[in-house]
Amino acid sequence: MTSKRPFLIPSPRTPNTQHLPTLPIYSDFLNSTSGGSGSFSGMGSRNPAAADNSINVEPTTLNSTSRRSVSSLQSKASQNNFVREVSFGDVGSKPVRYGSRGADSEALSMSQKELNEENVRVVYIDDVAKTNERFAFSGNSIRTAKYSIFTFLPRNLFEQFHRVAYIYFLVIAVLNQLPQLAVFGRGVSILPLAFVLLVTAVKDAYEDYRRHRSDRIENNRLASVLVGNQFQSKKWKDVRVGEIIKIQANEAIPCDMVLLSTSDPTGVAYVQTINLDGESNLKTRYAKQETLSKLSDKEKITGLIKCEIPNRNIYGFHAFMEIDGKRLSLGPSNIVLRGCELKNTQWALGVAVYAGRETKVMLNNSGAPSKRSRLETRMNSEIIVLSGFLVTLCTVVSLCAAVWLRRNNDKLDDILFYRKKDYSEEKVDDYNYYGWGLEILFTFLMSVIVFQVMIPISLYISMELVRVGQAYFMIRDGQMYDEASNSRFQCRALNINEDLGQIKYVFSDKTGTLTENKMEFQCASIWGVDYNGGRSSLEQVGYSVEVDGKILRPKMKVKADPELQQLLRSGKNTNEGKHVYEFFLALAACNTIVPLVVDTSDPNVGLLDYQGESPDEQALVYAAAAYGFMLIERTSGHIIIDIQGDRKRFNVLGLHEFDSDRKRMSVILGCPDKAVKVFVKGADTTMFSVIDKRLNLDIIRATEAHIHAYSSLGLRTLVVGMRELSGTEFEQWHLSFEEASTALIGRAALLRKAAGNIENNLVILGASGIEDKLQLGVPEAIDSLRTAGVQVWVLTGDKQETAISIGYSSKLLTRRMRQIIINSSSKDSCRRSLEDAILMSKKLVTVSADTHTDGGNSGHGGTQVALIIDGTSLVYILDSELEEKLFELASNCAVVLCCRVAPLQKAGIVSLVKNRTTDMTLAIGDGANDVSMIQMADVGVGISGQEGRQAVMASDFAMGQFRFLVPLLLVHGHWNYQRMGYMILYNFYRNAVFVLILFWYVLFTSFTLTTAITEWSSMLYSIIYTAAPTIVVGILDKDLSRRTLLDYPQLYGAGQRQECYNSKLFWLMILDTLWQSLAVFYIPLFAYWGSSIDTSSIGDLWTLAVVILVNLHLAMDVIRWNWITHAAIWGSVIATWICVIVIDAIPSLVGYWAIFQVAKTASFWLCLLAIVTAAIAPRLVVKFLYQYYRPCDVQIAREFEKFGNPSASNPAQIEMDAILDPPRR
Repeated sequence: MTSKRPFLIPSPRTPNTQHLPTLPIYSDFLNSTSGGSGSFSGMGSRNPAAADNSINVEPTTLNSTSRRSVSSLQSKASQNNFVREVSFGDVGSKPVRYGSRGADSEALSMSQKELNEENVRVVYIDDVAKTNERFAFSGNSIRTAKYSIFTFLPRNLFEQFHRVAYIYFLVIAVLNQLPQLAVFGRGVSILPLAFVLLVTAVKDAYEDYRRHRSDRIENNRLASVLVGNQFQSKKWKDVRVGEIIKIQANEAIPCDMVLLSTSDPTGVAYVQTINLDGESNLKTRYAKQETLSKLSDKEKITGLIKCEIPNRNIYGFHAFMEIDGKRLSLGPSNIVLRGCELKNTQWALGVAVYAGRETKVMLNNSGAPSKRSRLETRMNSEIIVLSGFLVTLCTVVSLCAAVWLRRNNDKLDDILFYRKKDYSEEKVDDYNYYGWGLEILFTFLMSVIVFQVMIPISLYISMELVRVGQAYFMIRDGQMYDEASNSRFQCRALNINEDLGQIKYVFSDKTGTLTENKMEFQCASIWGVDYNGGRSSLEQVGYSVEVDGKILRPKMKVKADPELQQLLRSGKNTNEGKHVYEFFLALAACNTIVPLVVDTSDPNVGLLDYQGESPDEQALVYAAAAYGFMLIERTSGHIIIDIQGDRKRFNVLGLHEFDSDRKRMSVILGCPDKAVKVFVKGADTTMFSVIDKRLNLDIIRATEAHIHAYSSLGLRTLVVGMRELSGTEFEQWHLSFEEASTALIGRAALLRKAAGNIENNLVILGASGIEDKLQLGVPEAIDSLRTAGVQVWVLTGDKQETAISIGYSSKLLTRRMRQIIINSSSKDSCRRSLEDAILMSKKLVTVSADTHTDGGNSGHGGTQVALIIDGTSLVYILDSELEEKLFELASNCAVVLCCRVAPLQKAGIVSLVKNRTTDMTLAIGDGANDVSMIQMADVGVGISGQEGRQAVMASDFAMGQFRFLVPLLLVHGHWNYQRMGYMILYNFYRNAVFVLILFWYVLFTSFTLTTAITEWSSMLYSIIYTAAPTIVVGILDKDLSRRTLLDYPQLYGAGQRQECYNSKLFWLMILDTLWQSLAVFYIPLFAYWGSSIDTSSIGDLWTLAVVILVNLHLAMDVIRWNWITHAAIWGSVIATWICVIVIDAIPSLVGYWAIFQVAKTASFWLCLLAIVTAAIAPRLVVKFLYQYYRPCDVQIAREFEKFGNPSASNPAQIEMDAILDPPRR
């Protein structure tokens, strides 16, 4: 079994490190103080978004028994030296607008508020009473459940009645309870609404029960808490803010706590945050040296922590600790969060600062995103139309009743079935008659009750069930299963399944979405020389070192350049060798990689697994190891690198993490030769601005040329530079760093300024080229999507050349396209570029259209336009009047490629399209920088990639590979849209035909709102008689096979053109409903005219006829039959017969034995046959004529499936409708 452990060489008692060079620190570097000897130690941290950099410097006395690893460096200098501790705090920026420069994911990387007395929390270490004296902070009990026993009923009902339709049916049920308006039995009228509410309530109750059970397990877990002078077990729910907690290896963290000490002598701890952000890589956290030394001496810690109030930012923490009169800054590297697990560390001590619902993980517990589908939004307008139709019917009945009452006013006293006068008492009085005006009002309200099913209440529950069924089949689809990550498709938002069939724009990230985000070092430019071995003679090499009798090899092999290897073997005596040495030293040292040892089957051999949150950093460190610069140890204060067999130790004196403003990172190293050097690596756009161009101008130009060449090959590039710091420079930086780290206001800006003080006048060392390979099937997927009429826009933060190269390799760009490139640095320049580009694009599009008209076979025969624009230009375009021009230009382009864009600019591009068209948008990405884009789009898709699961957690759907987008949209999206569109129209038709039959009957019964159909049949019509078939068909029916939909992507245009649900189909449905209701009502009426048949008998005939009719109507439209569909449709007809027979067999109900009497006659069966024939015939004729003379794409493809000869055909033989541009808003 393979195990992992951090490879941290014990210090100071490691025999193998005793010979390592030491770094004396002389007084010319720092102001001297009296005291013991010592050396520098440093600590760094890493978080996905940006670093938290702060510094605290305190003189301490270092005795010989100190357990800190820095004590192994025995100082040979004077006793005027002292120890300084370096830690790292916040770096970030303020929130920005879409178009703002540097709009990166800073919101994820820092706390949004600076620390001040108004928004501060004071925690007294190991003093719970004092901590909670002023404010009773939240306990550690959590609750994710929504309801309790007492609140379930009112709260659940309140939430369900947010649907206006439910309120409508509640009003109907209440009206039916009034004696004057009672049309149905009081219990029967409540049944449909009660059934729907009950089903939803049971589902919600079960889900909440599972939450309660999970909460109970979580709250009753045990933690080790310091009580007095010993640790005692305490349930998690009883942990309080201010208590000191001990965590053992592999245990979960019970609350958010600041580290005080760890089992590692340098105070480092490793945590896994997979439960928090989905990332499996280990992250380093640190305890302050001041608290570490106290706990090692078993002293009681007294002090306080002032930290920001609870917030949702899991990547930021802003606080300081006051202990022994010292103020120590705290950042994200000093806090471990609830939900994380302690790994590769025996134990850790910490003080609770946030507990329970105030922990960051609980504040982020917002669940899956909630969106509303476009189809459901459109459906609401049709429901309004049906409501208007319902009001019209009720008004007609009321007006007719008013006229009838006026005409028969003299007969009302004794008219049969009406009898206004009550003669049962001596005093003759009006019998249930309230006057002409009130009678009309009551008639209107009774009409609403009788015709209530015009608004289909069952449609809502049917849609939910259908979406669950559709999601099940999407999740179980083997073609969307990713074997590499062992992940299935995830459906996180059930209510927008059908939107997948109407997507017009896809906005995609590049790195990790189109590419694998598995970086592989390919080549390097060092001191102006390109080392790529022709990219043909490269060989995979594996370097190894021996540590404590165990051979260690890098886990990943890297292709190495033979010439470069030979140069390194010759040493750094030559000028070339010196620069190569410095270059690979920078690759090995300028990072936050943690080396872990992975055991193998051979006990004498171990693999070094470089754990890091950035795949780029991992690739560079593996490359350095392949060339003989193997990082074998990292602690909070130093790193050890084996350089060509010579093990050297470097003190980490300072570290500035990468952030989106600087776009670079730097590390300050104390080298074995007593020099202090700063190594910097970052993006070329920012690195060349801090390189001293007065020196080695030829080298800089050569490096720029190599970077351009690498980018053209689709490689990711980083520039590396360095310079040696003098004692004065280091002191100045150190003081500014100390001042910035202890600042309460503006700490982030001060830290960036401190970094800028040393990240300048650099000597260029070279640049690296890293390959990020395309995912499998990406070119084919993009080609299919574009054929389907979907516009694919790529939004990436990479260099323009890299993005263009990936565009070609992914088939997003073609050689026949005319490229329009906009790289502007001012608003006026942007305006001119956009205006010129619009004119050019219109000319090219016009020429393309003329070519097509003159005989071109498609739009591809002309010249297509590709727009390539950078983030700097978007700074001036977004959030300005130029947005309209950009959209006009983009509308004329087949491809849009945005490079060097920030996360909020990605969201701005999506918003640009979303707010100006009625088209559906989809955004797909894999990292935290894609979250804003995913949430802005109508549909968000997350890729389970190398950058964690932030994108997945923010998405509506999640999958493992970009290519799965093709079956998701072209297959499942098409099916879902077609099924849901048909189901909605069918539900409208099914209920409307039933209501119209009741309406026609009212016209023949003096408008008294009596019904021939029994009240039970009226209520069961939408629940039992006709509900199951529509749900089954909505889940299982397929108008076309998967193979056809994938072979002919043009078929996806049916959803974009809204062919399955539109106003035309709605009004055709209304006309068809009107005719069918007339046939159902009047055929039995004329057949039995003048007979003695009773109303119950003819009511049963109407009930059975309408149920058979609507099920046959559905059966006519079913494409794929299976046994479940047969059982649902014909089973519903049989169930209706059984229910009618049972109802008529109950003596206490009206219509006792009616069905048995009427079914004996031949007229009954002839009427059923005549009704079905007459009602269905017009629909059959119209359907035949339409499909024969004006077939749609789907119908053509369906016939091709059935009658075509696949072996003698190809996709070009099926002529598809042109996909037209949609209307603009």
